[in-house]
Amino acid sequence: MNLARCAYTLLSYALLPYALLHLLARSRKQPAYLKHIGERFGFYAEAPAKPVIWLHAVSVGETRAAQPLVKALRKAYPEHQILLTHMTPTGRETGERLFGDSVLRCYLPYDFPQAVKRFLAHFKPVEGALLETEIWFNLIHLCKQANIPLYLANARLSEKSAASYSRFRSLVSTGLNELTAIAAQTESDAERLRALGAKAVQVTGNLKFDMLPPFYALEVGRELRSSFGARPIFLAASTRVGEEDLVLQAVTGAGVPGLLSVIVPRHPQRFDEVAALLQRRGIQFQRRSENQPIAANTQVVLGD
Repeated sequence: MNLARCAYTLLSYALLPYALLHLLARSRKQPAYLKHIGERFGFYAEAPAKPVIWLHAVSVGETRAAQPLVKALRKAYPEHQILLTHMTPTGRETGERLFGDSVLRCYLPYDFPQAVKRFLAHFKPVEGALLETEIWFNLIHLCKQANIPLYLANARLSEKSAASYSRFRSLVSTGLNELTAIAAQTESDAERLRALGAKAVQVTGNLKFDMLPPFYALEVGRELRSSFGARPIFLAASTRVGEEDLVLQAVTGAGVPGLLSVIVPRHPQRFDEVAALLQRRGIQFQRRSENQPIAANTQVVLGD
């Protein structure tokens, strides 16, 4: 093990108590965080019967983006089993909703060498892909060591992330070049990856644009538009903690007659929290889950 990766691994072990406390803290709002904990350390149940092609999709966005890739792989390799790994319960649940039993799913283990070795020994993937910006240095190295082709697909790298990674150039450069290839979303992403030392980088575009909206989604869209009426609409989608308050301040001060704001929190466990915020501020709102016509005096629709 080279010195940089050795230091990275020691730091990972040092952060283990924090990781366990993080699971415990998140479980207060999402009890599912306490399920399948063994998987996070490389312990799994039944082994797959078919050769495995593995995709790592951290959470909801990556899992949805993986749809066209899963579809293409299943068509091209019908004799293989697709394995989706996640880091969050919502990502796992999204995979279940989208693919049902047609794919395997589990948590990717923390990036400890022995845990990763157990994962690779159990599933024996013939190849794998990490989606977006998932760079796990022990995982990448052990795949390289085991001759498992591993790609970084739909890769994106912001200026802020690139600056952070540049502080550990030796570790990052080695990891990026142990990948089989990198498929970047844009030329800017590719340039930042190359600046960190990556060599096998191509621009292939964003997987999310390879999807056509299904018929039912178009129907729901038409129904929503009809339900909302002719009012001007402001949509704040995928909001995080603190952002809803800023949105409400902005739309209140905008002075747009008849404005209807639609707020969709990124994390489902926050739906009730945002509802409570709307109640405290005395804002007339309706929950999307109620499936009721939007009243004329409703100011906000909570996309729950």
